[in-house]
Order: sequence, then C-alpha cells, then structure tokens
Amino acid sequence: DAGVHSKAWYAATCDRKTAEDALYRSNKDGSFLIRKSSGQDSRQPYTLVVFYNRRVYNIPVRFIESTRQYALGREKNGEERFDSVAEIVENHQRTSLVLIDSQNNTKDSTKLKYIVRVS
Repeated sequence: DAGVHSKAWYAATCDRKTAEDALYRSNKDGSFLIRKSSGQDSRQPYTLVVFYNRRVYNIPVRFIESTRQYALGREKNGEERFDSVAEIVENHQRTSLVLIDSQNNTKDSTKLKYIVRVS
C-alpha cells in the first residue's frame, strides 16, 4: 500500500486538468497534490502535481517492483527511493524537490508546502 488513501493531499478521482486548475487557483508556490496517473500503469501509479513560479509540474511517481519502493520522475542513478508515496511527500515537505522544465530545460526547486484539495 502506497499510504495515500487517508491523506489530505491525495485526490483519488482527480484527472490532470482538474488537478492543474486547482493548483492554478491556489496560486501559491509549493502547493501540491497527488493524483492517480492517467495511464493506469502499475509501474507509474501516481503523479505528484506541484505549482511553482506560475507553472504546474506533473511529476510521475514510479513503483519499483524489484524493491517494492517508489521514486519520482524517470529512473536515474543514485535516485532517492521511498517505501511509500507518503514518505515522498513527507521528505519533500522538509527538503526541496527539483523541478525540471522539459520545454526550456530549466531547473527550479521548491518544498511541498500547501495541500490543495480538489472539490
């Protein structure tokens, strides 16, 4: 279990557009939520959606079958792995999360600060 179901930041039935709209409305750097990924792929079950600098980032949460752990984004050497999605959120409430803009190839970082609820 990813540890998401009882969490305030988990928007179970929320699609990408609804999540992005909610974050744009919040308009606060570091606002975030976790939603189910659109693709319904068991290797990428969730997406972390973060608002920063007037942009919304959709970051895939990967499930690593071999270790039964979770990681963010594309697989890379030395990546941080977590035992639950809740641990990812808790970690990035304390330490900055790197946001990579794939269009402009720029990097930013923010902590997860404000939980956005989707009504």
